[in-house]
Amino acid sequence: MTAPELEKLKYPIGKFISPDSISKEQIQIWISDISKLPQSVETTIMNMSIEDLNLPYRPDGWNIKQVVHHLADSHMNAFIRFKLALTEESPIIKPYEEDKWATLDDATSDDIHNSLGLLKHLHAKWAKLLRTLTEEDFKLVYIHPEHGKRFLLEEALGMYVWHGNHHLAHIQQALQHQGSF
Repeated sequence: MTAPELEKLKYPIGKFISPDSISKEQIQIWISDISKLPQSVETTIMNMSIEDLNLPYRPDGWNIKQVVHHLADSHMNAFIRFKLALTEESPIIKPYEEDKWATLDDATSDDIHNSLGLLKHLHAKWAKLLRTLTEEDFKLVYIHPEHGKRFLLEEALGMYVWHGNHHLAHIQQALQHQGSF
């Protein structure tokens, strides 16, 4: 497999590019996307067999169940990052070792129901919070020490919408390729 082919498998919808300016309308679209992601994931994985859940999305990549478990873990961290930025002055967030988390027993379990349920309820709670935020709130920041960057909440929102769609595309890709890497 060539490097460009592997890159396309890693980033089937492209890499996240933050818009130069983010409108109120864009934020509302992203909030809607946050509320809809769990249903999109559930619809895609509905009626999957254990064999399907174990299909990788690329060579040496996570399988579908790991992606579902990762979405719950990652977006749980995202929600906490938002709450920290809303309640503290430019907090430095705690990164986590997502590749190591993806090897823990809960992330390799064939039972994805808890992670899917968590994703549903978390996104409902997150969307409810997001709908209450002001324009000024979306300008609050958290600092990510690994990136050495300050993330505005409005940018982080777009990034996590992209992240959800990115992994939804991974699930669809795994089903399309059926492990034929």
